[in-house]
Amino acid sequence: MSNVYVTRMIPEAGIEHLKAHCDKVEINPDDHVLEPGELLEKVKGRDAVLCLLTDIINDQVYEAAGPQCRIFANMAVGFNNLDLEAARKRNIVVSNTPGVLDDATADMAWSLLFSTARRIVESDAHMRSGKWDGWGPLQFIGKDITGRTLGIIGAGRIGTNFALKSAGFNMKVLYADVRRNEELETKLGAKKVELDELLKESDFVSLHVFLSPETTHLIGERELTLMKDSAVLINSSRGPVIDEKALVKALQNGDIASAGLDVYEFEPKAAEGLLELKNVVACPHIASATFDTRNNMALIAARNITEVLAGRDPITRVN
Repeated sequence: MSNVYVTRMIPEAGIEHLKAHCDKVEINPDDHVLEPGELLEKVKGRDAVLCLLTDIINDQVYEAAGPQCRIFANMAVGFNNLDLEAARKRNIVVSNTPGVLDDATADMAWSLLFSTARRIVESDAHMRSGKWDGWGPLQFIGKDITGRTLGIIGAGRIGTNFALKSAGFNMKVLYADVRRNEELETKLGAKKVELDELLKESDFVSLHVFLSPETTHLIGERELTLMKDSAVLINSSRGPVIDEKALVKALQNGDIASAGLDVYEFEPKAAEGLLELKNVVACPHIASATFDTRNNMALIAARNITEVLAGRDPITRVN
């Protein structure tokens, strides 16, 4: 008898699949992250757990679930919230949901880039305030995008997707990655460079890396001072990739022009002073928040569970 727990309400596509293939499916009915004690209690005796990036899944959680637990299916492309080594030792499968959110996340990065460069949020607020008194030649002057240099840090699936969409704007593309990306070089004439060169040369810098010890604070005070004072920094990957306190300081001092952010170092909080800055566009981690994408993510996470419970390999195994 299969017993599955879902740590938070997810799109119905995933729930329907689980209920059609599993004997018991229990779902956290409230739209909030479970406290650590609640999570430990709720996972007890489960054969599988569908979790989210907001859940911290460590060895204590695996132990609470019990030796019969087969899989923790993360409904996210990232998996830094799970202890993979502890899962391996307990022979627990960890899965994620890559691929289906590439377009949505790349589109969001472009939304942030345009909104930041053209001061959309700032000018929208001014219009709604009733203070606008008519067109003026110096009002809300922003940055040109077409023909400028785009720097991409992390040229994996999402970074590649994001870069390819620059073709319509005739941009020069630089990328920094441990691997060569022949697709970007062939289709865009992109150039692989070291991180420092990318930061120095780019008008727009967009982050598309996994969070790991190597990428934590990848962009800090030193890196921000390398960037042009006219540059725009975009982050739709993971918050701790940027030293947020250093970013606030750089934005206040004019070391860079502006930033568009969908993720934060200590979510759901932002660094002190960040949200008071007019040269920041800040969204609440919504890169994958489209109907199709979230439904597909939920369905893949659910299918990973049912495949493992049926004795087969998951569709998208992490460990």
